[in-house]
Amino acid sequence: MVKLEPGVEHSPVVVKSFEKRASDFQLRLADRVTTFAGSMGFVWIHVAIFGFWIASGLFGADNYPFQFLTFIVSLEAIFLSTFVMIGQNRAAAFQQAKADHDFREQETELKTNTDLTRAIHELTLQLHQHVLGNAPPESA
Repeated sequence: MVKLEPGVEHSPVVVKSFEKRASDFQLRLADRVTTFAGSMGFVWIHVAIFGFWIASGLFGADNYPFQFLTFIVSLEAIFLSTFVMIGQNRAAAFQQAKADHDFREQETELKTNTDLTRAIHELTLQLHQHVLGNAPPESA
């Protein structure tokens, strides 16, 4: 499970997303399963299990071990694909929330910069009038 690095300033979207996931048992479980399923430990466990299963099928008494193996692998694939989709949905929701947050911040900055530019323009016109003692030039 991803942890926020202490002492580092994080985006409010990241913090909110992390807190939401940390507060929901199902989301925490999905994160843990997804993290494990995406690790080399998961791969090596499967190599060992399938290697043992195949070897016992070739040299064992069971004549049809591969049908049950196919069933187990198919069932596992169904669950793992569900966890992948959960992760993709989470990533998409996070990206949308981050994009919305960034848009609001950029719009606020644009408004602030526009207000500052207008104020500077007005002060420049007033300064021009004060220094030259005549009417300010026409502004475009």
